Amino acid sequence: MNIILPPKANGGKPDVINNARRVTVIGANGAGKTRFSARLIESFPHKAYKLSALRAIFPTTSINKLEGSIDMIYAEKASLTHIFKGAAESEFERLIFLLLQEEFIDMLTYKTRLNTEDNIELPRTKLDDVLQRWIKVFPQNRVSRLDGKLFFSNECDDEPYSSQLLSNGEKAVLYYIGAVLYAMPNAVIFVDSPEIFLHHSIMQTLWNVIEGMRPDCTFIYNTHDIEFASSRIDNVCVWVRSYDNTREAWDYRIVTSSTFPDEIYFDILGTRKPVLFVEGDEMHSIDSKLYPLIFTEYTVKPVGSCDKVIEVTRAFNDMQSFHHLDSHGIVDRDRRNDHEVTYLRNKKIFVPDVAEIENILMLEGVVRTVARHYNRDENRVFSKVKQAVLNMFRSMLKQQALMHVRHNVKSSIEMRIDRKFQNINALEDHMSDLVHEINPRGLYDNFCRQFHEYEQQDNYAAVLKVFNEKTIINNSNVAPLCGLRNKDHYVKAILTILKEDGRDAQEIRKAVKACFGISTPPTQAATSEPNNSD
Repeated sequence: MNIILPPKANGGKPDVINNARRVTVIGANGAGKTRFSARLIESFPHKAYKLSALRAIFPTTSINKLEGSIDMIYAEKASLTHIFKGAAESEFERLIFLLLQEEFIDMLTYKTRLNTEDNIELPRTKLDDVLQRWIKVFPQNRVSRLDGKLFFSNECDDEPYSSQLLSNGEKAVLYYIGAVLYAMPNAVIFVDSPEIFLHHSIMQTLWNVIEGMRPDCTFIYNTHDIEFASSRIDNVCVWVRSYDNTREAWDYRIVTSSTFPDEIYFDILGTRKPVLFVEGDEMHSIDSKLYPLIFTEYTVKPVGSCDKVIEVTRAFNDMQSFHHLDSHGIVDRDRRNDHEVTYLRNKKIFVPDVAEIENILMLEGVVRTVARHYNRDENRVFSKVKQAVLNMFRSMLKQQALMHVRHNVKSSIEMRIDRKFQNINALEDHMSDLVHEINPRGLYDNFCRQFHEYEQQDNYAAVLKVFNEKTIINNSNVAPLCGLRNKDHYVKAILTILKEDGRDAQEIRKAVKACFGISTPPTQAATSEPNNSD
């Protein structure tokens, strides 16, 4: 089916989606997605069929007056029969009525035919199809038909209950599976918020099943859900950016990208800020919690490994002509040398002057600010923290040097063998000379000498730059010295200070941004509100 999209705000010719099977409309809140879908519905006056679980499962006096809707079918059927007639206060209840009425009529027809025909098979009804698929989604549940009604039970409780006592998620699944069977042939099925009430573990499978039930139909989804949008196969995504109410036109674009990860791209389409990709995940990493509070001018998106940050930042910047958003990435310094750091920074990847994220929380400016915030002597606290970190580094100096050598050797080997060789002999000769070319012993001696200078000079900043040690916060005793219980409380305290957005928050941001070589405008600190603890 060909779909002509609504008018464009720039006056351009509306886009046309040819041979569409599924379309996803996505965009930021307030961008005009609902109006966009409503305009599309108007363009299919005899084929539009709308599904909304949010509307369906709750009682309402409003009626869906679209031709062929569940409400309209119910009104017609209810006027012609007294069977199972009752108070159907929601679209969900009206759907159950239609399923039971068809079941009853089919059974009467079957019984009548038994008197005159042989070998009559029991008819398979819509209700049979719905319940079979519903039980596959909820295999622990049971369904029975009794006195013209549906009753449900589960493995934990054999006491049957009516459909009204199902959870919202169970009702939504039953509604979607049943309602889609009543869509007219070759319908354009509009689904509002297909993810609502549904757990992600069943959502993709469920909609694949539903689409498979109606191969003749086109599905148009209106959603905020990133995972759902990226789960649709052969899906055309329409990004609605804004709505011009005066002209009744939209700023929208059809999203097609084979190189950029869909689940990330959809997540940032609605933003007006530049994008900052960071390591880790949204639930567990410190990066995803800290950086949005530091780099407030960015939309921060965690994408996993450091390699993924580099890949996604590059891909997104390659598409800048499409989205007009600037983007950067952040990766830990780890054991990268100055040449590697310079290369990454030229690729719009921020690299801090400390080894990893934990070390950022140990910056002198951060430690002093937290101590002061909790009414501790910042000079005493930092002095003790500094000495503890230097002692840790001193005891692990050779181990740290060896890890730096390992990183350098690995990088050097990858660079040296990433070239063309005429034959295997040439490769063997080249590799046999690698030990002499790279000189790991010489690298090790240089790192040891350099690291000794840092600890002898009490160079705290230099130590944080090269010291990769995840236990640094715990073993430095910084949390108790600041009056906090442990590392988790220390991290939480920093995040809380940043969320309060007072003077101490500005001091922490200033220290962290300086670590990335980013200066904070003087007006930012000058105009900030003083913290109540000062």
